[in-house]
Amino acid sequence: MHRRQIPSGSPVIHRHRPRRRLRRTAAALTAILTFTGIALTVGLATGAQAAALTSAPLASTPAGTTGFGCAHPAQAGQARCFGLLKDHRTASGRMSPFTTGSPTTAGYEPSDLRSAYKLGGTSGSGRTVAIVDAYNDPNAESDLAAYRRAYGLPSCTTANGCFRKVNQRGQASPLPSGDYGWAEEISLDLDMVSATCPGCHILLVEANSSDVTDLMKAEDTAATTPGVVSVSDSWGGPEDSTITSFDSHLHHPAVAITASSGDSGYGASWPASSPYVTAVGGTALRKASNSRGWSETAWSGAGSGCSAYEAKQSWQHDSGCAKRTVADVSAVADPNTGVAVHDTYNSCGGGLLCDTELQLGVAQGADGWVEVGGTSVSSPIIASVYALAGNASQVVGGSYPYSHTSALNDVAAGSNGSCGGSYLCTAGPKYDGPTGLGTPNGTGAF
Repeated sequence: MHRRQIPSGSPVIHRHRPRRRLRRTAAALTAILTFTGIALTVGLATGAQAAALTSAPLASTPAGTTGFGCAHPAQAGQARCFGLLKDHRTASGRMSPFTTGSPTTAGYEPSDLRSAYKLGGTSGSGRTVAIVDAYNDPNAESDLAAYRRAYGLPSCTTANGCFRKVNQRGQASPLPSGDYGWAEEISLDLDMVSATCPGCHILLVEANSSDVTDLMKAEDTAATTPGVVSVSDSWGGPEDSTITSFDSHLHHPAVAITASSGDSGYGASWPASSPYVTAVGGTALRKASNSRGWSETAWSGAGSGCSAYEAKQSWQHDSGCAKRTVADVSAVADPNTGVAVHDTYNSCGGGLLCDTELQLGVAQGADGWVEVGGTSVSSPIIASVYALAGNASQVVGGSYPYSHTSALNDVAAGSNGSCGGSYLCTAGPKYDGPTGLGTPNGTGAF
């Protein structure tokens, strides 16, 4: 199999290298003095550290957010994950810790999501949602337990048969090496399955790396594991001429596969553009005084567009794109209306100093409750709604919602870029690129 080549300018995951404790401590001291109102001007040793002090977001991430650490400059044949940490700041503009310390202040909770998408009274009945990610999260099960315990969700552990973690070959060992950025993605994915489908079992398949060939091996393992009804892929990369050669790994009839549309605004990405997946865009979700109790607009960072390589499928009828159009449906993704996630895998060991180092960017990972956005949120939500619906035997690619649009909330406002005002980047009545056909209004569209 040939490696999929992603252009050299696109974002991708690199393995993280621990930084020296001395430099972390110096930077942390600077931050602590700043937080207390003491003006301190210190020249740091390197340009990278100076950049860290400003907490400037990565070039590939929307303003006001920080990538998970799996959004670095591209390398050929690799993918990036689509999760974003919300940058919390004080009224004076100074940074505040990413870790809030409380599940009630970190973002939307399971009850919020189930209310917004009318999922009350459904549980999943033991159906399995699979998550495909790269590298290992050593704290995946303990962080999952903390999240579910905080919100009164039923226990989901290896011991009770609800949770299972395997490598890309489907084996319990050896697991891949750990990666702080991908661990944040894994925590997000597991928590969103838990929030949306609390009765679902969860299979976590960890690819050896973010190389597409490894991710596709993990994809096949996930989709062919008995009991799996849906698979979520919260990662991707720009399209190129080789993507169609990997589509067969996403073609698993009777298993619903969802893929995040991306976090860089207008522009199609793969595997969201594959005809065998449900491409999931993103919205900003807010409480409202209307009959629904919620309102949604297109999130400015959500990916969308017209594929340059994938053929249009019979169920898509939009006239402005001759090939496959992204997205199909959507759910919350805006970091400013983000969700609560619990993650403790980091390079600094936990505690107050660790929190400071994390917010400065001189340590990697997270240390508790964080508020998260990105289409990495929306993909596992939709995969879990498919599991709640229990219609996997009828799923063919992303076709099912197109014949059940009455069970979707139409999102008719917002934009994710410049495309001459076209529906490909501008939300409007019925179908549009950033939000697709809309968001779940119960399970009827899935």
